[in-house]
Amino acid sequence: MSTDTATTSTAPSTESTADPLDGALPLAEQIVVVTGGARGLGAALTAAFLREGARVVVNYHSSQAAADEIAAAHPDHALAVQADVRDAEQVRRLISISAEHFGRPVTTVVNNALVDFAFTGDARSKAHEITAEEFEAQFAGSVTGPLNLIQAALAGMREVGQGRVITIGTNLFQHPVVPYHDYTAAKAALLSLTRTFADDLGPDGITVNMVSGGLLRTTDASAATPEEVFDAIAAGTPLRKVTIPEQLADAALFFASPWSRGVTGQNLIVDGGLVKG
Repeated sequence: MSTDTATTSTAPSTESTADPLDGALPLAEQIVVVTGGARGLGAALTAAFLREGARVVVNYHSSQAAADEIAAAHPDHALAVQADVRDAEQVRRLISISAEHFGRPVTTVVNNALVDFAFTGDARSKAHEITAEEFEAQFAGSVTGPLNLIQAALAGMREVGQGRVITIGTNLFQHPVVPYHDYTAAKAALLSLTRTFADDLGPDGITVNMVSGGLLRTTDASAATPEEVFDAIAAGTPLRKVTIPEQLADAALFFASPWSRGVTGQNLIVDGGLVKG
């Protein structure tokens, strides 16, 4: 009498029940708030997210006409909401209106707003004359503003089970080609906030990353920059070009997308290779 012996394969299974993207939301399913989203770099960030199908809240402080124009051009995907990011109550209202309008919590915030600053070259405040009030004004916009927005959006992100926080930095604290003391110090503090919040919020599935440009050609803030400064930066840049807002905005999309789901607490420099590391 013969007996059949069953054999069990020891080859590893090629099947996996895990979601390869860990459930990360595609850009087209995200509700995104862009502060200062109506002009300059903010407008480029808004346009980039709209291009990818996201619902975008165009936050503005005083640029109502520009924000309303964007919202009118994208009636199903864009909403203009006024708020001063330095005021926590106004920011909480911004997040509440955004979630109510789109019927879902805000999942992504882009901290772009720049408060009362222009890149004026040699007309900037020098070390011997700059005041504490100038530093405080930039810290209010670049640190308090992002803090208010992140805290206001946290409950919704935790409800969804994930979130994306993107802060806009600068390469000037690594390479102060023009020493804008107050602006640079505030952005350096924002990088520290980016890294510490990344550690604190990681267990909630929330990533926090920074995208840092050099001097951008051209935004409202950089319009006062002398042409020779732009030329000098271009000459020292490997790509021999000054970065434009659209290039930085495209890089910001990476940190919002599922492809960055394993990245947090990082600072990506987008300046044509001028500053490395």
